[in-house]
Amino acid sequence: MKLFTGSSIAIAAILGAAATNGLVPSSSLPTHRPSRRRRNVVASAASPASSTSSFADDAITIASSVRSLSGRTVVVKYGGNAMTSPELATLFCEDVATLQRLGLRIVVVHGGGPMINAMLEKVGVESSWAGGMRVSTPEVVDVAAMVLSGSVNKNISGGIVLAGGRALGLNGRDDGLLRCEKLWGGDDKSLDIGNVGEVIDVNTDLINQLLDMGITPVIAPIGMGCKGAEDEDVVYNINADVAAGRIAGELRAARVLFLTDIAGVLDKEKTLLDKLSCDDIDKLIKDETITGGMIPKVTYATDAVKLGVQGAFITDGRVPHALLNEILAGGEDGMGSGGGGTVVTL
Repeated sequence: MKLFTGSSIAIAAILGAAATNGLVPSSSLPTHRPSRRRRNVVASAASPASSTSSFADDAITIASSVRSLSGRTVVVKYGGNAMTSPELATLFCEDVATLQRLGLRIVVVHGGGPMINAMLEKVGVESSWAGGMRVSTPEVVDVAAMVLSGSVNKNISGGIVLAGGRALGLNGRDDGLLRCEKLWGGDDKSLDIGNVGEVIDVNTDLINQLLDMGITPVIAPIGMGCKGAEDEDVVYNINADVAAGRIAGELRAARVLFLTDIAGVLDKEKTLLDKLSCDDIDKLIKDETITGGMIPKVTYATDAVKLGVQGAFITDGRVPHALLNEILAGGEDGMGSGGGGTVVTL
């Protein structure tokens, strides 16, 4: 896996400061050497000349990635162990702030399942699962909305600000950000799973206005019914992966990353498949290489790509600086480090 060292993170910070001060126009950034994207650059006890070469190679790769993605939108679904580990959470917020300084437009959509479970237990509200989705009674949705829109959302947005970035916490009910219809579960769509929402409309104007001001929207996946519909006043719980994929598609984002607690898509020999097309995924599901809980994850990724996103990443959020590595380690083609997860394209 190609992981950037601490010195390489510093390069990104320097480039960001230079760009902010008008010293690194995007047209002047290097665009060559994409073949270096899979070379391991983890620091070792190498000679000074080797270390200098590694530093320079990292700088060239980062500059190429920045040139490719500066001014473009990247949507990040933030969840898994990356969210529950305080150390990884701090690094995530630093990554968002760094990418902002490099001129990328970052949107964060977050989950919070463990926090919701803990609060449900604390207040004595029972919950269950059906068809891979949490059955969302009004009582469950009340707790989910309180947790996601409250402490979880504000800890993330506040963490980005503490890291030197700009962020504003929202949920899908704010300014009609996420309008939903009731989602039915099961293969035949007849399973009633309560107030779980399927996103029908995204207020992209609001998101783009914030991005134009240099602010990262941090979005909790709580939505409302469609305008004028009988259920307009219903509060809907939305799967965070689904919300992130739909938001990315509606924004025609350059990338969407699903930070989670798995390494990516594996073949039957448990080897990481670092790049797949939508057709590849269909075949892997049919031959049962992709099974169980991985199926919904790749489905969200392929849905986003089919909506217009250029690349969807299923990324291991347990890796420190996972977001920064996948965005900056790919060079000009911007298709990831080649070792930090699976990227899905058309």
